[in-house]
Amino acid sequence: MFHIYEGFHLVETYHKMRHQRKYNPDTKRAVKIAIVALVTLLLWNIPTEWYGIQNLTIIQQRVIAIFAFATLMWILEIVSSWATSIAIIVLMLLFCSDSGIAPMVNPDVVGNVLSHKGVMASFADPVIMLFIGGFVLAIAATKTGLDAQLAKVLLKPFGTRSEMVLLGFLLITGLFSMFVSNTATAAMMLTFLAPVFRQLPPEGKGRIALAMSIPVAANLGGMGTPIGTPPNTIALKYLNDPEGLNMGLGFGQWMMFMFPLVVLLLFISWRILLKFFPFTQKTVELKIDGEMQKGFQSKVVIFTFILAIVLWLSDQFTGINANTVAMIPFCIFALTGVINKRDLEQINWSVIWMVAGGFALGYGLNASGLAHNAVESIPFGNLSPLLILILGGAICYLLSNFISNSATAALLMPILAIVCGAMGDKLAPIGGTATVLIGVAIAASSAMILPISTPPNALAFATGYVKQNEMAKMGIIMGIISMVLGFGLVYLMGTLHLI
Repeated sequence: MFHIYEGFHLVETYHKMRHQRKYNPDTKRAVKIAIVALVTLLLWNIPTEWYGIQNLTIIQQRVIAIFAFATLMWILEIVSSWATSIAIIVLMLLFCSDSGIAPMVNPDVVGNVLSHKGVMASFADPVIMLFIGGFVLAIAATKTGLDAQLAKVLLKPFGTRSEMVLLGFLLITGLFSMFVSNTATAAMMLTFLAPVFRQLPPEGKGRIALAMSIPVAANLGGMGTPIGTPPNTIALKYLNDPEGLNMGLGFGQWMMFMFPLVVLLLFISWRILLKFFPFTQKTVELKIDGEMQKGFQSKVVIFTFILAIVLWLSDQFTGINANTVAMIPFCIFALTGVINKRDLEQINWSVIWMVAGGFALGYGLNASGLAHNAVESIPFGNLSPLLILILGGAICYLLSNFISNSATAALLMPILAIVCGAMGDKLAPIGGTATVLIGVAIAASSAMILPISTPPNALAFATGYVKQNEMAKMGIIMGIISMVLGFGLVYLMGTLHLI
C-alpha cells in the first residue's frame, strides 16, 4: 500500500521479517502451538459446571474456548493477526452456528446455536465500511499527490529554524495520521526527512529528534478521529451498537474532545524531544519533491475530501452517520474513475479481516447468551469503576506494546462493553461507559515503547538514527502523559455529559 514513497520498502521489509519470524518452524513455535491447543481443548471439554457460570450451554463453552484460542494466538503471535481472525470465524461457523457440523450443533444437545449469517456479517459490519472508506480516501490522496502537496504547503509556514521544523513535522504527521494509515503517514514523512538528515551534523542529536517525531506524532495523531486507528473504530462500534450501549457518539463529537488532546500532546512531545535531543544546527532547508497532478481527478479528490470531512463533523445535524459518510467518497471515486480495480488491491484487507474476527468474537459472546449468563453469575456491579478503568487501560497498554493494538482492542472491547453494561449507573463517578472504552483506545495509541510496538516505530528505528533505549525512554514518558491526560479528559467529558 502506498508504494510510491521511497521509504515504503522499509514497511515491506518490516512485515516480511515479522512474517518469517512467526512462520519459522522451530521448537519455540511448536511449544506455542502445543500450549494453545492444550488450553483450547481443555476449555472446550471440561464439565460446564466447572466454569461457575449459571446455565452455561455447550455452545457458550465453545465460545469461551474460541475466545481463549484467539487471545493466546494474538498474544503469542503464532500466525498473523488476520489469520487468527479468519480461524475464529471458521471455528464459530463449524462448531457454534446453524450451518455447522450437524452432529455437533444439535440445539437439543448443545443449546441455542449462533446464526451463520450473523457470524459472516461481521465482515460487513457498518464499521468495516468506515475502515474501507478511510482507506479509499488515503489511496486517492496518494494517487493524485494531494498528500505530498499538502505536506509541502503545510510545512512551509514553519520556516527554517530547526526547532520550528521539528514542530512542523510533529503537527503535520499528527494531522495526516488522523485520516491516513499511521504506517503510510510515517513512510511518507520519513521520505521527506531524508534530505534534512543529510544537512544535520552527525555529532548532534537533531537527527534523533526528527526521526523520533514521526512515530510519536503518527501514534498520537491516530487518536484524533474515529478512523485514525483501528482501536478507535472498534470502541465506536461498541459505544454505538443499537443492541448494546447505543450511545450515538458521532464523528464530530469524537473530534471535539480528542483533537485538542492530540494537539496538546504533540506540543508536549515537541518540548520533550527538544529537551532530550537538542539541535546543534540552528537552521535546516526543507526540500519536498513531488507535485499534485493537475486535472479533473485531482479536483474531484479535493472536493470529496472537503465534503467527507464536513459531513463527518456535522453528523449530529445531517443525521448521516460516520459509516455512511465513509461510503460517499468510495462511490464518487468509483464513478469518476479516480479509483480503479487495481487500486482496490491496495486496501489493507489484513486489518479489515483482523477487526472482523474481533467483531465475530463480540457477536458470539452476545448472541450465544454467554454475556447475559456471565453478567448474572459474576458480580460485576461490585467492582470499583476506577479499578475497571485503570485495569483495562493498563492491560491494553502492556499488550499493545508487544502485539497489534487492533488485536488488543478486539479482545478487550467486547469484554469491557459487557462489564460496563452490567455495572450500569455505577460507572457514573468516572464518566460512564464511554470513559472506559475510549480510555482503552487511548491506551492502545499510547503504546510506543519498542520498535515492534507499531510500524511507525519500526520505520523510525530502521533509519539508524534512533536507538532502542532512546525510543523506550520517549515512549514511556509520552505513553504515561498521554494516558493521564486522555483518561482525565474523557472522565471530565463524561461527568459533564458531553459524550
